[in-house]
Amino acid sequence: MQEWRAVNGAVPPDPERAVSPESTVRVLLAVASRAVQGRDCADLGYHPLLSRFRGAPEAVRRNALARAAARTALTADQVAALDAERVARWMVEHYPTRDYPGAVLGSPHGAAVHLAAAMGMPWLPAGFDVAAHWPGGAVDSPAGALAFGARVAAAVLRTNPGVRVRQVHDPAGRGVLAGSTLSLVLHWHRLPVAYREFLGTRLTPGAPVLLLREVRPWPVLDVGGGHSFQLGTPASGLEPGDFRPDSALLGQVLRGAGGDGSSWDAPDSGRPGHAEQGVEAGFENSLLDWAGAAGNPVHRVLFPEPELLSAATADVYRGWLRGAGKSGDRCVVECGRLIDPWQVIRAGLVPYWCENASRRSVTGAEWWLAGSSPFSSLDVLPEPPGMRSPAFAGLPQWLAVASFGRRRRSLDRMASRGYPVASVATRHATEVLRNQPYDLPAPTPLRATEALDGLRDNGSRQGLRVC
Repeated sequence: MQEWRAVNGAVPPDPERAVSPESTVRVLLAVASRAVQGRDCADLGYHPLLSRFRGAPEAVRRNALARAAARTALTADQVAALDAERVARWMVEHYPTRDYPGAVLGSPHGAAVHLAAAMGMPWLPAGFDVAAHWPGGAVDSPAGALAFGARVAAAVLRTNPGVRVRQVHDPAGRGVLAGSTLSLVLHWHRLPVAYREFLGTRLTPGAPVLLLREVRPWPVLDVGGGHSFQLGTPASGLEPGDFRPDSALLGQVLRGAGGDGSSWDAPDSGRPGHAEQGVEAGFENSLLDWAGAAGNPVHRVLFPEPELLSAATADVYRGWLRGAGKSGDRCVVECGRLIDPWQVIRAGLVPYWCENASRRSVTGAEWWLAGSSPFSSLDVLPEPPGMRSPAFAGLPQWLAVASFGRRRRSLDRMASRGYPVASVATRHATEVLRNQPYDLPAPTPLRATEALDGLRDNGSRQGLRVC
């Protein structure tokens, strides 16, 4: 048996524990690996932390959430002992041992998973999220988070030279959790060994590899040595300027997360860069080097906003379904972890994925629906964010999304009940989609050339690039 190293006496955490269960990467890997096996997501019952303890008074609930987050997070020593190559192997082991017609890699995005499912391909991320316990932390102390995170990141980088660490402090998106845990995104700086072996042994000769890369801009502080720091995220629905100490919106966010709104001690925000869900240039170059030697073509898809990839992928699905003689006239708007690619294909639906429940993300769905040929049936699955924020969409906006259906307009009742702090697991999306009528047989798998042509035709005018 292979022996995994220990650092400062800490046993390296199993990947199952190392990869944060709160992360988008975690749920997308789970649903993608099920879809390629022809399975739905009925067994995915994880409830996000922010949706728990709903019946308690707000102050009591915040304390309970902070303690729960600290218990589930890794200690600093455990993070230092983490083995990123072992995590990569755990990820590829999600997929059965067989030949695949290609692979989709890159930024975590629900539309990327839908594309992979339509093509019968596995999806693999270019990084993963880790939550580290932050003793004595506070939501309104990003400078303190940076000071503690610098020591943790340095330890990770010493033992994992193939990664870069992006630390994110975002009380707007993580609420009270930002005061008890550090959010670290570990990006592979080169193609992991397990990925190389998987691509080299599991792809058919000459099979294409699609690299989907988010290039959403955001200020980034380069701490040095492979560690960077990011104040806030675009996914929170706020702008970089909203994280200034004189921002009334920031004060409202901090008070809601348990801070006092008046002691924001932020470090320098840094220079323009790419947000935390991007792909390291070293990873891309390493993939291109591998592909050149192996004889597999690599196609890159760059998107500056997640809504662009969601809209272009939905249009690709509609064309794919209609090309197979189906109506392409029924749509489902998914959100966050409320996603099930296999049930979407089984029912012959057009999927549009919202990154989360931010107003910006939901507005993107509205704009796409307004510019599309009408759908006769429209199901909307709003994932409750687990906290209240002026940046999140209210139920009226979700109802406006559902109103685009001509005959059937359905805003899921269970997700709406108690919104925005209701508790809904991924398997709820499966339960809803199982009630859709079957539209079998499924179309023949989407070819990579058709997918790329569709993305190019439907997204290039808005800034999506295929190269």
